[in-house]
Amino acid sequence: MTPFFLFKTLHIIAVVAWFAGLLYLPRLFVYHAECEDDAGRARFCLMESRLYWRIMLPAMIVALVFGLSLITYAPRGGWVLAKIALALLLVVYHVYCGFVIRAFRRGRIPHSARFFRFFNEAPALLLIALVALAVYKPF
Repeated sequence: MTPFFLFKTLHIIAVVAWFAGLLYLPRLFVYHAECEDDAGRARFCLMESRLYWRIMLPAMIVALVFGLSLITYAPRGGWVLAKIALALLLVVYHVYCGFVIRAFRRGRIPHSARFFRFFNEAPALLLIALVALAVYKPF
């Protein structure tokens, strides 16, 4: 097996794990924002923190490392730059989720449940765009 196929396999596995967290964490934010009891809030803080630090962050790092290593094998084109730009948007989204977790942990509700319902759609839209770029390489 060549390094290319190994890197690509590891990249895809990491992206799947990262996106699982990116799609689930904002849903936890919805429930957390709607929660009215202290025990429930504490449980959500624990769930959010574990998901973020134990699953999402390592998956993001692995996805970025192997994704960047694949650039040396990728044919050149504007689609690669567009894919990198969208991946950077995902990193910003990921980091912002960390700030939301910190706010919840401090007892603040940074946004309404309705906001988080819309916020939850961003990674799905970025996923569609990223997959389309990777498959079709339009430019």
